[in-house]
Amino acid sequence: MKKTIFMLLALLTIGLMQVHAQQQVLPPLVNVNGIGEVRVQPDQVILSMGVEVREKTLDQARKQVDAKAATIIAYLKKQGVSEKDIQTSYMSVYPIYNSGEYGRTTPDFYTAQKTMTVLVRKLNKFDDLMSGLYSAGVNRVEGVQFKVADIEKYRVEARKKAVNDAKQKATALTTELGAKVGRVYSINESTNGGRPIPMYAEAAMMKTMDSAGADGPSIAGGEVVVTSTVSVSFIIEN
Repeated sequence: MKKTIFMLLALLTIGLMQVHAQQQVLPPLVNVNGIGEVRVQPDQVILSMGVEVREKTLDQARKQVDAKAATIIAYLKKQGVSEKDIQTSYMSVYPIYNSGEYGRTTPDFYTAQKTMTVLVRKLNKFDDLMSGLYSAGVNRVEGVQFKVADIEKYRVEARKKAVNDAKQKATALTTELGAKVGRVYSINESTNGGRPIPMYAEAAMMKTMDSAGADGPSIAGGEVVVTSTVSVSFIIEN
């Protein structure tokens, strides 16, 4: 009996809460979207590069690629690149069969690859660093990406611009109607951008290899665009 009474009271409470929620009336609101954008020049490069070798045996291929990778890492450290900015991102060793002979189990040779991702913190050192990397054994460039070191600072700046934009829009709308903007009722925000800008690997390699006979840098970082969007509801005051 007590259990039945408790369940009835619980259902009654839930019902009253639902009725109360339905009776709630929203205040007069003005809903606006604000956009803020910041453009900044990148100051760092993420370089993905590596080495590929072909040898008659698996063991020879593995040893050759390991030796060349070690030489590349040693060169990077000698140039002042921190160990934490160097990461092996991919490695493989696989057989190659050029002959069409059916059922052949012995490969013609083995291909071994190692790819490393390097964060270059000084753009003005990129060309010299790349030239040295080719000499150290790099024969593959997978990609080049630009980034901004202190990106969060620009995200904050973009967010402030978006909020100011929203407030200006709300003020303009309410003023035209003889009202004024009150306190904020709700706000939602989304910030994106600031991701590295990719550069095609082939273009990066060709530009760097040709830079020896050209004046000026071989790469152009362009701009990183950081965008923030806010949706704000302001209470309208008469």
